[in-house]
Amino acid sequence: MDDRGGHDSGAFVAVRRISQGLDRSNTCHTTELTFFLVIDDAVAGSTAWLGRSLSCVCVQRKEGDSRPSFDLTPTEEDCLQRLQNRLDIAYDGSIPEHQEALKALWKAAFPEEELSDLISEQWKEMGWQGKDPSTDFRGGGFISLENLLYFARNFQKSFQDLLRKQEGDRAMWEYPFAVAGVNITFMLIQMLDLEAVKPRTFVGATFLKFLSENESAFDLLYCITFKLMDHQWLAMHASYMDFNAVMKSTRRQLERELLQDNVRRIEELPSFTLLTR
Repeated sequence: MDDRGGHDSGAFVAVRRISQGLDRSNTCHTTELTFFLVIDDAVAGSTAWLGRSLSCVCVQRKEGDSRPSFDLTPTEEDCLQRLQNRLDIAYDGSIPEHQEALKALWKAAFPEEELSDLISEQWKEMGWQGKDPSTDFRGGGFISLENLLYFARNFQKSFQDLLRKQEGDRAMWEYPFAVAGVNITFMLIQMLDLEAVKPRTFVGATFLKFLSENESAFDLLYCITFKLMDHQWLAMHASYMDFNAVMKSTRRQLERELLQDNVRRIEELPSFTLLTR
């Protein structure tokens, strides 16, 4: 794995092609997006999506496309564009802002331990595959770092509990915290169909309503998802080899919660109660 650490039984790989200035003029256009846990050359992903009727949403079906598309309000379009702009930013270790964000993540995770360098064996303590986190961000972009940093700053107790595996009866072979976090970013982008010019699932359309009311909705949903994933991990008595199954179960639960009629904003998702500050 090119000087990367990790368990011998497998390696987490997250793949998303990032291109600056994506052409979003085609409603059917998306970039390649998936997340995998590769073990013995076996690859598994998640493709499920659910739907329900939404009020005040115009649903259209493009000829030759089996999925509907949803007309957006100007506010929703603007919020989606700003989020998509974040998705297009690749992590670049030569950019001071990116370096500072990475340092801030370390400080939030280990406030009592000084980081010796941006490339250091210390990063493995957080669950990166090697001594240079930029190699794990390469496929996910800067937003995956922003998600982790938002989690660390806004839900410090939950962040630390997950980082240090402090809750529940843990498996002998645990998932690596940081790389799991990058995979969660990928999963959410895929589940919400965020790289399309318009949402083509009811889940995606519902999320954009929440995003139009709270621009931090994606980062907040990320925190909820990470905590829910760990909750599912414990409930399933999972070990390292079960990571894909846990991610699929987490996605299905999120989709169900996002489509509940009584949920009008991200903070009303039932799994939000799992988070502690």
